Amino acid sequence: MTRWLAVILLALAGQSVGSAAEMRSIDVKYEDGFYTLVSVVWFDAGPRSMFDVFSSWDLSEQFSGAVVEARDLEADELGRPGFFVINRGCVVFFCKSLTRQGYVEIEDEKVLRAFADPALSDFRVSNESWEFAEESGGTVVRYTLLMQPDFWVPPAIGPYLIKRKLKTDGGQALNRIEAIAKTYDDSGEIIID
Repeated sequence: MTRWLAVILLALAGQSVGSAAEMRSIDVKYEDGFYTLVSVVWFDAGPRSMFDVFSSWDLSEQFSGAVVEARDLEADELGRPGFFVINRGCVVFFCKSLTRQGYVEIEDEKVLRAFADPALSDFRVSNESWEFAEESGGTVVRYTLLMQPDFWVPPAIGPYLIKRKLKTDGGQALNRIEAIAKTYDDSGEIIID
């Protein structure tokens, strides 16, 4: 699975007992070979903390067991930070390891965008964005994905299977993301108790 599925979407798709996070919406669609996903969740952590967690690919392995390897990469020749992720996931009996590598754009610590390089990834297109907005003492994270895999996914059942997988597996990742974000303060420093 890609980072979008194993990390963010798992986190955004579910909620379990004990989490203050509130899942507001998730929508997965398939059209003309492209998957789109839009999800909105409220986390009980400040915007800076949430931004710090989502913008560090090095933390991805702590979110989900599906992440086999993840790391931040040096900036490219244009100064854009890079990322690398290998995920392994199964839907029904179909299991696959997927690689994504690309660059990140940051807009005032309020918007984070990640673009996979098709030459280095298992996707023809994988463009993601996270928008962070303060609300009720926490943060609303709006996640948007446009994705076209470089492998076959059954279009008739792909969105259903993806959404179902997210709803059944998402709670633990959601809790982990929120817990990690709560270890950061508003300056981006780690809080040590």
